Amino acid sequence: MTLTYRAVTSTIKGLTRLLCRVDDAQLARVPDRGPLIIVANHINFLEVPLLYTHLLPRPVTGFAKAENLSNPILGPLLFNLGGAIPLHRGEADVTALRRALAALEAGHILAVAPEGTRSGHGRLQRGHPGVVWLALRTGAPLLPMVYYGGELFWRNLARLRRTDFHIVVGQPFYLDAGGVKVTRQVRQQMADEIMYQIAALLPPAYRGVYSDLAAATEMYLRFPPGAESNLRRAQPPSR
Repeated sequence: MTLTYRAVTSTIKGLTRLLCRVDDAQLARVPDRGPLIIVANHINFLEVPLLYTHLLPRPVTGFAKAENLSNPILGPLLFNLGGAIPLHRGEADVTALRRALAALEAGHILAVAPEGTRSGHGRLQRGHPGVVWLALRTGAPLLPMVYYGGELFWRNLARLRRTDFHIVVGQPFYLDAGGVKVTRQVRQQMADEIMYQIAALLPPAYRGVYSDLAAATEMYLRFPPGAESNLRRAQPPSR
């Protein structure tokens, strides 16, 4: 790491912690080595600098819309310093997928928001199946992670208040097609199964289109020894 890199990342981390009370204790559950796909919700811009700086020194990358390349501030921060992968949305961006595969093969963390865009309000939107191809192709584990509280950032900032930013890390799992043909319908079911694992980590008010956890399936999910379905986290304790 260069001195400039350390100075910039330390400054960004310091600013986020100045503006937010970051509940980051569960980040200790993120494995310290090996390829990993983090699947997370996406509320606003806060998650990217928080996740990136709080997981250092683990190398982390993710997709960012290619339009940001021309932004004089975001461009250098995202792509030069942060190593983000430019993604041309609305098309099959083969170059972006190849770079994502290379990052996983190098043992890096790839952070993916299956919703594809910011919600702003914090409630889950329908997940897209792009991450399914990466998970099946690489065999990398998926780790669900959620954030909430950040949707109040701009309102709190206007009132000179700090924002409570919560991070919850779930149990890892793998995708397994089980020998069936991976059609468009199967890919979407896999994406929905991933999204239900994310939804289970969130308070009910944030689950959005995945609010009905009873409708969740786990046909294509495989949990490693010692891990269990994240849906269990959301179940009320038995009496």
